Amino acid sequence: MYHSFYGTIIEIMPDSIAIEVNGVAYLLLVSNPDKFHYGESMRVYAYEVYGENDHYLVGFVSKEEKESFLSLISVKGIGPKTALGALSATTPEDLSKAISSGNTAYLKKLPGIGAKAASQIILDLRGRLTSIASNKENKNYDEVKEGLKSLGYKSKDIDNVLSTINEPDLSVEELFKLALKKMKGK
Repeated sequence: MYHSFYGTIIEIMPDSIAIEVNGVAYLLLVSNPDKFHYGESMRVYAYEVYGENDHYLVGFVSKEEKESFLSLISVKGIGPKTALGALSATTPEDLSKAISSGNTAYLKKLPGIGAKAASQIILDLRGRLTSIASNKENKNYDEVKEGLKSLGYKSKDIDNVLSTINEPDLSVEELFKLALKKMKGK
């Protein structure tokens, strides 16, 4: 089992990278090859997939991305390649928000994720990925949610709107104004 590799990126392909560590090059499948830069020395977090017909390494640019991948493959019916495909179209933070708010529409837009898989992801992972989003951000979102509820909006609608906003640096007031604008536009 591998935790990570620290080395130099020596090749970038459409779905993978090669990293050289002490004279040995490792090929890792990745969700977003554009996050890696040729010649850059960096730590790449890794996971080894070892199945009956498969044996390969998967690489991640951050611990959060690796945690998201591991969470996704723990869901019934989601394999490593589906999880990688899904991560290619989102960030760990946005994935976490979508799951915690029950936003199946967002999840269904991810490659390889249909309605059934989106529902299963929410069922299995709701509450488990919240550590990925920052505490400040969660506090601000919670305050905005309570404010919108006091105006008569439904929790489900509020969660759907908040899951589309990825602005961790906004104040509570700014976040509230943006969310309210989106709620009125529905």
